[in-house]
Amino acid sequence: MLTIRLQRMGKTHYATYRVVVQDVRQHPSSGKVVAYVGSYNPHTKEVQLDKESATKYLTNGAQPTERVAKILAGEGIELPKWVKTGNTERKRAIRNPEKLRKNQPKEEPAEETEETKEVEAPAEA
Repeated sequence: MLTIRLQRMGKTHYATYRVVVQDVRQHPSSGKVVAYVGSYNPHTKEVQLDKESATKYLTNGAQPTERVAKILAGEGIELPKWVKTGNTERKRAIRNPEKLRKNQPKEEPAEETEETKEVEAPAEA
């Protein structure tokens, strides 16, 4: 089975990616590449795709990764219905919601008595 995935290229701390068609069983950086479909620069959000070859591999059964599916959809390539896309909304579970300040009981401010007023205000003589 073929997959369309990103292959990391570029310098240290400045990654750029190639969009490649590859066998699923191969590692992205060292496996044999069937075809180069385009490139993606995440720093400038620049995408260069060969739309004809990308649609050809999609129609023939190549499964894109979630990130590549998002890139392809952003470029206007229509994805088949069977393409697995991840949920775009991420909801993180709160570990201990009872410890949140908003879930703690509210403390009422202490009422001032005459004794505390006398201590706070110095007596003028």
